[in-house]
Amino acid sequence: MEQYIIKGGNPLVGEVDIAGAKNAALAILAAAIMTDETILIENLPDVRDINVLLEAIEGIGAIVNRIDRSTVRINGSTIRDVSVDYEFIKKIRASYYLLGALLGKYRHAEVPLPGGCNIGSRPIDQHLKGFKALGADVDILHGAIIAKADNLHGSHIYLDVVSVGATINIMMAAAMAPGRTTIENAAKEPHVVDVANFLNSMGANIKGAGTDVIRIKGVEKLHKTEYSIIPDQIEAGTFMFAAAATGGDITVRNVIPKHLEATTAKLEEIGCEVEEFDDAVRVRASRRLRRTNVKTLPYPGYPTDMQPQITVALALAKGTSIVTESIFENRFKYADELTRMGAHIKVEGNSAIIDGVDRLTGARVSAPDLRAGAALVIAGLAAEGITIVDDIVYIQRGYEDFEGKLRSLGAEIEKVSSEKEIRKFRLRVG
Repeated sequence: MEQYIIKGGNPLVGEVDIAGAKNAALAILAAAIMTDETILIENLPDVRDINVLLEAIEGIGAIVNRIDRSTVRINGSTIRDVSVDYEFIKKIRASYYLLGALLGKYRHAEVPLPGGCNIGSRPIDQHLKGFKALGADVDILHGAIIAKADNLHGSHIYLDVVSVGATINIMMAAAMAPGRTTIENAAKEPHVVDVANFLNSMGANIKGAGTDVIRIKGVEKLHKTEYSIIPDQIEAGTFMFAAAATGGDITVRNVIPKHLEATTAKLEEIGCEVEEFDDAVRVRASRRLRRTNVKTLPYPGYPTDMQPQITVALALAKGTSIVTESIFENRFKYADELTRMGAHIKVEGNSAIIDGVDRLTGARVSAPDLRAGAALVIAGLAAEGITIVDDIVYIQRGYEDFEGKLRSLGAEIEKVSSEKEIRKFRLRVG
């Protein structure tokens, strides 16, 4: 099993380039099979989730040609199977996007119930409600969702809860459903907009993405396109909080500053200096951080995927902070790991009460999920001494060359897979 070993205490300084948005890329790759023509996708992040989904797409018969690390060519004309293999689904939750794509194009999809990070219940009832409204029969048999539609058609759909996954899945299926579809209480996240823009570039007719009402006029077929994915706001935010927690000075490049407004506002509240450019943001932390309160909310609110990262920064801030999680109910599992490093965190229900400490100390910790894993790496970078982070397979699901990018900013971090390599690192750093 691979681990990260970190010697903390160095402020992170320098510039880092942000990869394409994983959450947008997963949906866009699924949507790429909705035409029989060839699709070229650029600015793809080279992370485990993307590579698994590409294997799943190849597994149902599509032609997948990885041109380079961040570019792929996909042709869905050779798809021979609308049933996706469970081996892929158990690894990544977002493979459920193949439901909307296959249902829209072939009027039939069979996808096993999804896996992914264990951060609490993420029901897919809103996805199924949407498919049914579009005229599909939906059953769950032998652990798989089976959706069929003899007569897929436009419909009016009101989502009971704001759901990014359901918004995107319904949008894909509706893009090729005759008639008009309206999705109300739709998610407004940047990756919803990116998927809509991608579908529109293929000939779909989708209006209102980025607002809470999306209107879709179904088209008969989609065509080829070339498309570049938006930058990853969560990767960018992670490096911004790495600057805050380590007392560093980092410029994150290849970003859309507007997508980072909620993160930027909180960084300024806790005492960081934030400077915005056209496609970059610079974060400097030149003094002790201050306390604040934060509550996760759907976009444009503070993102749930940035919750563990701000908690690490607040663990080192002066005063008592409260972090409230309103999206997922099981997202504080990393709090015990931070406590092992000297943080004072008390979890009560869906809130964490954090009494800031002067310093964290290195310890052996385990990543419980993707974003919490990244946060524990930040904690290790800010801590005194050596930290070992186990279960980094979660982190590799969503961060491209995480340790390489951190090293370029002055971090002492290595990926290791044996006690011998751990001893070697300890000897080297002294």
